[in-house]
Formats: sequence, C-alpha cells, structure tokens
Amino acid sequence: MTMTDPTLERRPERDRPAGGQAADKALRARPQVAAWLLATAAMVAAMVVIGGITRLTESGLSMVEWRPLMGWIPPLTEAEWERVFALYRQTPEYRLHNAWMTLSDFETIFFWEYLHRVWGRLIGVVFALPFLAFLAAGRLERALAPRLAALFVLGAIQGGIGWWMVTSGLADEPEVSPYRLATHLSMAFLIRGVLLWSAHDLLSPRPAGATPALRAGATAVLALVSLTVLAGAFVAGTDAGYAYNTFPLMDGSFVPEGYWEQGLAGMAEWVPAVQFNHRWLAVGTALATLGFCHWAGRRAPDAARLPLRLLAVAVAAQVALGIAALLLVVPVWLGALHQAGAVALFSTAVWTRFSLRA
Repeated sequence: MTMTDPTLERRPERDRPAGGQAADKALRARPQVAAWLLATAAMVAAMVVIGGITRLTESGLSMVEWRPLMGWIPPLTEAEWERVFALYRQTPEYRLHNAWMTLSDFETIFFWEYLHRVWGRLIGVVFALPFLAFLAAGRLERALAPRLAALFVLGAIQGGIGWWMVTSGLADEPEVSPYRLATHLSMAFLIRGVLLWSAHDLLSPRPAGATPALRAGATAVLALVSLTVLAGAFVAGTDAGYAYNTFPLMDGSFVPEGYWEQGLAGMAEWVPAVQFNHRWLAVGTALATLGFCHWAGRRAPDAARLPLRLLAVAVAAQVALGIAALLLVVPVWLGALHQAGAVALFSTAVWTRFSLRA
C-alpha cells in the first residue's frame, strides 16, 4: 500500500502545484525553502542596520577600493594597513575632515565599512548555494525559481549600487549623493520584501474573506511606510537629523522659513525641507496606519489579526524612536535602533498586506 504525506492531503487543491511526483517533492520542501528565505531576509535586515551604523560612524568612505573577489580578506599585515591608509589619505574626506587621524583611528572606521561589504557577500553565498542545491534536487516549485533567480540578480546589482554610492563621496566633496544612498536603501528594502513575501507564500495558505477595501487599505499603508523610509534615506544622505533638534517646531516655527520657495530638488537636498518632510510624513503614516489597524481589526480574517496588532505596535514604536533620536541629536545606538525599527515596520506592513490577499 502506498503511503501518502498527510500534509499533502490537507493542502487545498489550489495550493498544490501541478506536475505529479516532482511537484509533490517541491511541495514537501516548502518549509525548508521558507526557512532559508527567512534566514536570508534576517541577514538583509542585519545588513540594513550595519549600513546605518556605517553611515552614523562616518565610516562609509574608508575603503576606496572595490574588489568583489579579493575583498573578503582584510589587511593582515602592517604594510597592508599602511597601504590602505595611504589610499584613504588621498580622499577629500581625509584632507578636509580627518587629517588628524592616526592608523589606529582609521582601523576603527575601516572595520564598519569592511563588515558592511563582507556581510553583503555572505548574503550572496547564503542565498546562492541553497538556491542551486534546492534547484538541482527539484525542491523548488516551477513558478518560484525565476523569482528567486531574479532576486539573486538584484542582489548582485545592489553590490554595484553600493560602490556607485561610495564613489560619489570620493571625488570632490566627502559626502555621498543622497539620491544614490536612497537608491541603495530602497533596493535593500525591496529585496527583503520579496524574500518575506515568498516565504509567507510558502508557509501560509491563501486566507479567505479579505475584501477589496481591506486589500486597498493594506496596500496604501505599505506604500506610505515605504515612502517614509525613502524620505528617511534623504535625511541620512543630507545629515538632516543633526539639525532642528526640537519637536514639533523647527527653529520656533511649524513650517521652516523658505519651505514653500523650494523646488523639487530642494525637497530632497535642502536640510530644513528634508527633515520637515520626513517628520510629518512619518506622523501622517503613523496616524493612517493606526486608523487602518483599528478599522480593519473588526473586518479582517483571522489570519490578519496578529499582523495588524503588530503593525500598530511597530508604527507607534518607530515614531517614538524617531522623535527620541531627533531630540538627542542622533546618537549612534539610537540611530541604529531607529533604522532597525524601520525594517521591523516595513516587514510587518508586508506581512499585513500578504495576510489580506485574495
């Protein structure tokens, strides 16, 4: 008598991939594939936080070489340390701001940028090797494989975007372009979002009963959260968090003087406008999110109840962290915590939207 996997029997027919035994093998592997995707997503989250610390400690321009293959190995000898320090001394950041640095001081900022780059390479390895193994063993569903292959390509592009960002601070002014920084951060969030959605898709059957209004509301919340994260990238790129360290007023005014005279470029480059946009977009996003969670809590299917509650907690905590970071002039630990809060909020918004799909 042939034994049947009981998990296959319990699966709704629409969630079972077609294709016979090969498809059943892929279906049984769903928990393992999902665990791998969640582990990779956790590494991406850590990468965002490490990147935030690298920015907050002004370490991002310490490595002036991009060696995708040999870059795994840090300087191991005093001669090698002197070589990379000599390269850094040729940069505008050293000449204009850090001419006081000794080799020991340089080693500190080098550490964070080195960790950031090596962690990115580790993510690539942790993603690529299991992907190839699952693919070779026939444990990936046919519809999932192209999406994951595209994710790997996005990860490779993200490495190039990171170097493209760094080069903008190595030419004339020792500041990276806020536009390139925003692109780099947005790509990280996009990659994490796709990883999380794919993992949820493997672990959870499609919930029933989510109305179009619920789905539209969750989509709007996710869009607002993403837009607020993007605005935060411009705050980081212009160092706007170190100015106007009061709340809710800015230099005694609700709206900074000259705000309405700014053009489109000013909204992304002029420090008062950049900070004003982020702080009030964040408040508006929080109010809209809390309102949606309250409204949806009585109408959503059971699968969405927990993510909705966590979403409300995450958005309230993130606003509190943002205000605290502003008032305390962005200490490194609190700035990193605020960055982590953005990852948690975005991730919960993705989960909420997923739980309300049709």
